[in-house]
Amino acid sequence: MKQELVLITGMSGSGKSVALNALEDAGYYCVDNLPPELLLPFVQLEEQQSIGKVAIAMDVRSASSLPLVPAQLAHLRLMDVDVRLLFLDATTEILVHRFSETRRRHPLSRQDGQDVIRDQQRDLVEAIELERELLSELREESHIIDTSLLRSSKLQGYIKSLISAPATQLTLMFESFAFKRGIPVHADYVFDVRMLPNPHYEPALRPLTGRDAPVADWLAEHGAVEKMASQITDFMNTWLPDLNQDHRSYVTVAIGCTGGQHRSVYLVELLSKRFAAEWVTLKRHRELDVAP
Repeated sequence: MKQELVLITGMSGSGKSVALNALEDAGYYCVDNLPPELLLPFVQLEEQQSIGKVAIAMDVRSASSLPLVPAQLAHLRLMDVDVRLLFLDATTEILVHRFSETRRRHPLSRQDGQDVIRDQQRDLVEAIELERELLSELREESHIIDTSLLRSSKLQGYIKSLISAPATQLTLMFESFAFKRGIPVHADYVFDVRMLPNPHYEPALRPLTGRDAPVADWLAEHGAVEKMASQITDFMNTWLPDLNQDHRSYVTVAIGCTGGQHRSVYLVELLSKRFAAEWVTLKRHRELDVAP
C-alpha cells in the first residue's frame, strides 16, 4: 500500500488543530508539532509499521528548522510517498481577534521569557507578520485554505473533502464568494461575475440561492450567463493540461458576485458538473458556509 502523508502547516490560530482532528477522524495517524528534523525518520518508521496514512502538523514553533522541510518533502516523493501540503491561513485582523478571544499568546510574541514590546496589540500584529515571513516558502508550495470566515465544523468538512480526492490527480476546486467580504487568499484564478443579471432584484428569488431550481432556471434564461460559463470553461480547458503537467495537486477557481448567494453559486454548481467527467472536482460556497 502506497503511503500517504498530509503535512499541515500555517498561521497560529488558523485552525491547524481542527484540521488535524478532521484527519484523525478520517483514519490518519496524526502527530502535532513534529520537529522537522524528525520528519524523514518518522515517516520511514510508520512505513515499516505498515501505517499507510499519516498526518503531521508543523508550525512556527520549529522556525529554525522549517527551511529543511521542502527538501525533505522532495525526498519523500522520490520514495514514492504521496505528499500533500496544506497551509491554513486567515487575515491578520481575524487572527488578532482569535488570540484576543482565547487570551492565548502567539508563539513569537515572547523572547527569552519577556514581552518583546509593551504594547501587546502591536506585539501580536508584529508577531503575526513575522510568522508570515517565516512560513512564506512553505506557503508557496501548499494548497492554501483561508479559514477567516469558516466555522470549525465547515473546516473539518472541507479538509475531509480535500483528502478524499486521489492524491495522484489534479483536483479542481470551484469556489463562490462575495466581493464585499474580500477575494479568497488561496484562489489561483478569480472571475468577477457582478455584471451578470442579478436575481437579488427579483423578490421571489431574493431569499433563495444559486443552488435552488427557480434561481438556476432564471439565470439559465439569460444568454450572458451562459456566455460567461462557456468562456470560463474554454479558459480552464486550455490551461488545465499544462497545470497538470506542472504536478499541481489543487487548482482553485474562485467566482465572485456581490453577495456570494446567487450568480457565483449557480456558476460554481454548473461548472463543477461540466468538469467532473474529466477532472477530480470539488465545490465550495464560502458565503453559504460563513461563520455567523
